[in-house]
Amino acid sequence: MKNTDVLIIGGSAAGMVAAITGKSHWPDKEFTLVKKQKDMMVPCGIPYIFGTLESIDKNLMPVDAVMKNNGISSLVDEAVEINTKDKVVAFVSGEKIKYQKLIIATGSTPVKPKWLKGADLENVFIIPKDRYYLDEMKSKLSGLKNVAVIGAGFIGVELSDELTKHGYKVTLIEKLPHILDLAFDIELTEKIHEMLVARGVNVIVGNGISKVLGDQKVEAIELEDGQRINMDAVVLSMGYKPNSGLAKSSDIYVDEDNFIAVDEYMRTHVKDIFSVGDCAQKRDFVTRRRVATMLASTACAEARIAGMNLFNLHVVKTFSGTIAIYSTAIGDTGFGTAGVTEQRAEQEGISTVTGIFEGINRHPGNLPGSHKQIVKLISAKNSGVIIGGEVIGGYEAGELTNVIGLAIQNSMTVNSLLSMQIGTHPCLTASPAAYPLIKAAEIIANKMMKNMKEV
Repeated sequence: MKNTDVLIIGGSAAGMVAAITGKSHWPDKEFTLVKKQKDMMVPCGIPYIFGTLESIDKNLMPVDAVMKNNGISSLVDEAVEINTKDKVVAFVSGEKIKYQKLIIATGSTPVKPKWLKGADLENVFIIPKDRYYLDEMKSKLSGLKNVAVIGAGFIGVELSDELTKHGYKVTLIEKLPHILDLAFDIELTEKIHEMLVARGVNVIVGNGISKVLGDQKVEAIELEDGQRINMDAVVLSMGYKPNSGLAKSSDIYVDEDNFIAVDEYMRTHVKDIFSVGDCAQKRDFVTRRRVATMLASTACAEARIAGMNLFNLHVVKTFSGTIAIYSTAIGDTGFGTAGVTEQRAEQEGISTVTGIFEGINRHPGNLPGSHKQIVKLISAKNSGVIIGGEVIGGYEAGELTNVIGLAIQNSMTVNSLLSMQIGTHPCLTASPAAYPLIKAAEIIANKMMKNMKEV
């Protein structure tokens, strides 16, 4: 039987970062990472293997090399049982490893709804983080033309755009009233919808899939309103579920949504066992409600917290909730969102004041590479604390979204943004006199002042 001080199960972003952070904080401890496949996919890059990237090989993480460079052992195997009493993990190969501390980072698996008739027909695909499945999927799609993508979250939108660029005729279908409905408010989703349509994607919203039709292979789909559309393939992008079966079967507490329950140090209910990433329980930073947010950025933040707290709690180093910071791009237009939307805040009973400013990301605006930039900020009405923000702009939209996320995480107020000191350059940023983030905050401040006068 092998022995290790820290055993990490899972080799994607959460597992890797937990191992590296842990080793840097506890260099005298032995770390061992176990993953199911030798080559791990970059999760956020998966949609791009169907268009922008020439091959799946360009979307792989060199896990073994990274682990070796950090003094961490890694091996390929699959955990089947955790003996929490004796601190031993059993693997498919027959190997057993004894640990002092265990980090479960088993990730998530794509949803294939049991209610969907025809979901098991040939050429119905899901999007797992599995290079062999995706390689076969890409090969099968190569001879087809009409593809339905079901679910217009970030992956569905990105995949639809990539397939369209690669010559497929794509129909993106969303049951909710708008694409990216849970991430953006209507003012911005409508603009993103228009961009997708302009790039050749057929978008259907407010009408979900009812069944997949065909004998052995996909021939058509039927929507909830009875509409039938001929199709050669269907890609289900309907979300992911936590891969928590190993924990549950090992009597590690899993909540009613099948996430592994953790505290702010990422500890499970079992002593010396931590959990991070998609399989671990999440709470929204603003609303404090449990949420099913699954992001590599969130996973990495959780992993750093777990790694730092393995052998001694750093009391100030806790994970206080997910802010749900997303960003992506369609062509040369980037867009991102952080925190809660105005719509979500209303549902949660949070009174808000919002500000939207539209400007240019360069000054003067006729410089090469200039792009329209829209920023929407959402603040709590009574305190002025920033609780959400949305951005459409050039490629810098992703980093601007991160700035909003940092403001939310530090409970910054509108007044903090008004006095924000920024560095600007004509070729790199918007004008300091009309910086969209500050101007959006200014709009909120003016509304709040007006409300105070009226009271």
